[in-house]
Amino acid sequence: MAAPTAAIPFSMAVARQNNWRTRTIAFVLMLAMGGIFWVDSRYPSLLKKYNAGTHVKVVGAISFDAVYSVDRSMPLAQRVWKTSVNWLHANEMGMTFGFFFGAASLAFLATLPRRRTRFRFVNALIGAVTGMPLGVCANCVAPIGRGLYASGMSTESVLAAMFSSPALNVLVLAMTFTLFPLPMALLKVVSVLLLIFVVAPIVGAMQDEKTEGIACPIEVPAAETWGRAVFSAGHTYARSFWYVFRVGAPLMILAAVLGALAIELVPQNALTAQVTLGGIVLVALIGAFLPVPMAFDVVIAYIAMTRGVPLPYVATILCTLGIYSVYSYSVVGKTISWKAASAVYGAVVGLGVVAGIAAMGLR
Repeated sequence: MAAPTAAIPFSMAVARQNNWRTRTIAFVLMLAMGGIFWVDSRYPSLLKKYNAGTHVKVVGAISFDAVYSVDRSMPLAQRVWKTSVNWLHANEMGMTFGFFFGAASLAFLATLPRRRTRFRFVNALIGAVTGMPLGVCANCVAPIGRGLYASGMSTESVLAAMFSSPALNVLVLAMTFTLFPLPMALLKVVSVLLLIFVVAPIVGAMQDEKTEGIACPIEVPAAETWGRAVFSAGHTYARSFWYVFRVGAPLMILAAVLGALAIELVPQNALTAQVTLGGIVLVALIGAFLPVPMAFDVVIAYIAMTRGVPLPYVATILCTLGIYSVYSYSVVGKTISWKAASAVYGAVVGLGVVAGIAAMGLR
């Protein structure tokens, strides 16, 4: 059943024709936030990684850069603390965008008369198209997903957007096909498409979504003026931001610590052992858990491949890391349902295991 926090009765009168001024202001706000982030930060960063090609570097355990250096000789508690700080620093820009853009999306979508269709496949396609240009990782897209769901978008649309943002971004795809043999790259793409068009609709069907609702309904006066529209949009945005932030921020701290603990507990030479089914399952479980930044999965899998890690493990990393995470799991659980969050985690792990087994035949 859908989480109570995400389903507040919504009168379709909110989306009457006379709220076009509020809708316009909310849309401009959302577009301005996205434009600044994409032009000033995200796409230049992705282009830099793409242009680096085979020379792209990773410094942190679960981040590209590091504020603190971490050495295996340090006590576990110290390593976890420093890795957590490194992760929070690496995700500072993207997570900030996620909170602000998620609230703006909620404020805008609340003014639309329809945010879903009767067909789950179409809803999944809408979500995939929505997520592809966002350019944020599986962590930073989670607050946006919370805003999308609260606006009344379907479960399958929200999950599809969360899958497509980190995995179907044009630059991430270009990196994948540049760095890996074609069969490996296709394994990645197929696993993502299965998540979007098979797993997301199935999980959506599991949810009881008989009522369409939003967390921050907009009250539009009978005679809306530009002044009233500005006030209405601003008031709704403030409420939307708090709705997204009050759950996302604490869970972000928790995810940093849990992700750091998980990666620091993994032995350094864990991936050099002989390939076993148990090993593939373990890699998939960890890969789907770790909260890594955008394109980190592609880079780490490539580095592992060049260092002689067996292809089944490389394929499993490529198909699980970066598509979901402990943070995504937590936000989906609090927003949609824990059943949905667990089903998605299980699906990502399962597809990763299948990819690892399929890669046994690759050379």
